[in-house]
Amino acid sequence: MKSTQEGQWRIAVGLGSCGVAAGALDLYHHLESILDPARAVLRKTGCAGLCHREPMLELYAPSGEHWTYVHLDREGVEQIARDHVGRNQPVEKYLLNGASRAEAVNRYLTKQKKIVLENCGAIDPESLDAYVAAGGYRAIRKVLQTQKPAQVIETITASGLRGRGGAGFATGLKWKFTAAALGEQKYFICNGDEGDPGAFMDRGVLESDPHRVLEGMLIGGYATGASIGYMYVRAEYPLAVKRINLAIEKALAAGFLGRNILGSSFSFEIRVREGAGAFVCGEETALIQSIEGDRGMPRIRPPFPAQKGLWGKPTTINNVETLANAPWIILHGAEAFAAMGTEKSKGTKVFALAGKIRYGGLVEVPMGITLREIVEDIGGGSISGHPVKAVQTGGPSGGCIPASLFDTRIDYEELNRTGAIMGSGGMVVMDDTACMVDIARFFLAFTKKESCGKCTFCRIGTQRMLELLTCITEGKGTDADLKLLEELAVKVKSTSLCGLGQTAPNPVLTTLRYFRSEYEAHIRDKKCPAKVCKALLTYTIDSKTCVGCTVCARICPVKAITGDRKKPHFLDQQKCIHCGACVEACKFNAVRME
Repeated sequence: MKSTQEGQWRIAVGLGSCGVAAGALDLYHHLESILDPARAVLRKTGCAGLCHREPMLELYAPSGEHWTYVHLDREGVEQIARDHVGRNQPVEKYLLNGASRAEAVNRYLTKQKKIVLENCGAIDPESLDAYVAAGGYRAIRKVLQTQKPAQVIETITASGLRGRGGAGFATGLKWKFTAAALGEQKYFICNGDEGDPGAFMDRGVLESDPHRVLEGMLIGGYATGASIGYMYVRAEYPLAVKRINLAIEKALAAGFLGRNILGSSFSFEIRVREGAGAFVCGEETALIQSIEGDRGMPRIRPPFPAQKGLWGKPTTINNVETLANAPWIILHGAEAFAAMGTEKSKGTKVFALAGKIRYGGLVEVPMGITLREIVEDIGGGSISGHPVKAVQTGGPSGGCIPASLFDTRIDYEELNRTGAIMGSGGMVVMDDTACMVDIARFFLAFTKKESCGKCTFCRIGTQRMLELLTCITEGKGTDADLKLLEELAVKVKSTSLCGLGQTAPNPVLTTLRYFRSEYEAHIRDKKCPAKVCKALLTYTIDSKTCVGCTVCARICPVKAITGDRKKPHFLDQQKCIHCGACVEACKFNAVRME
């Protein structure tokens, strides 16, 4: 990589998956072709969390002054190269901190606290030198030179760090169990098998700061006595896989991995395993089976992985975000981490904001902040203009929390009291156009499909629950079905073998708890209040509004609409299949949906 020379401008283009999807890679290559290499050097960064502002770039003047440009296109980068880099004239139209964006940017950033994401979007994820310059690998150096494994565990324990993968188990305690287990060979696994719809926290970190995760694995491996680590990441994340492999290669060459790391007696190697996309492999024992080459299915516990894990050896498993916290805690101290958050939930939490949210992306907030602050202040509320109705936390394993409970704090216990869970950090925002019965059906369809089928209640219970929900959304449900649905949800939750089955009913139970009236409307009134469930909708044509343009008749797939040109049309209810094509096609709002 070409180094920056004195007097040169530096341009860093965000090339995480979100940026690439928005066209940033094409803009990067265009900049390569038009920039004067004597005047400016071009670099890559990962995702800065502002996914809603992509494509974006950071511009650094030789003086050190810094600008962020967003929502870029080819014309924009050409203007920046010509006017800002060439003539020192900022291009207001694309500036993140421009007059029209300043307030929104301030609301988005001021309530965040970046620990896990501190390097994301700020350094080149493919450069070891960039990570080292940002303080990288100082934590493992400190550990190897000044601390014994037990001291590292004490520090992590004192920090109050809990696993960010969903259950919130104390990280220090997990490390302590593996360290105390008998066995010469021990393993350390990073769980990057992120499978929740709407979740992209792990992907963002792995793509934008891979060395940070490797350093967390090194610290954990040293503390627990492991000599081999596995990075398990789903194959659907090709950019993350590429950058993790590159980071391992460069860390090995620099002596941060391999034999006698940094001249110590500690040796550690990391191997990458790509998952095939099975949601159940987010459960640690199913993940272990997958690494071993078997079908990913959970095992009965005990024994727990700390005693008998990968190939029967003591094993620790932490997710990406958990490990990315470890270097910061070692460098800044347990007290600094524990000073943030609540009594039982310390530090920060990364969330992926998705759904009907104005400012979607990755955010990192102190534990204890409220849902309202995240959704309304940071996320900017609904992008549709409709009121926010609920937020789904924890993905398919989580629950739907209504807007009336948005003053709930981000805390493991507080969220559990609502019937939802923290999960790994997916947060899907829904406005009042969402049908909560259909939402429950959608998430249950996902978990039913992803069930490994090992235990009866998960295999058959989720299938039966899905059938009941489908009946209700089609207007065929009864009060007895509603009672059976709730009964099944409770039993599946209490009798399933692993976390997938135990949490699969959460979307059903929380929507029944907070939005029961919607279920009752579907069953008793045969109506969907949100006008989402097509089987319960009736389409009519208003004869006073219809101008007889014939568009609806031409687009109807079953020829249910008839009428002469320039005369009101008629919709045959017996033929109508409720597809909604006529509503979308009519420019005169003559087709009514009730």
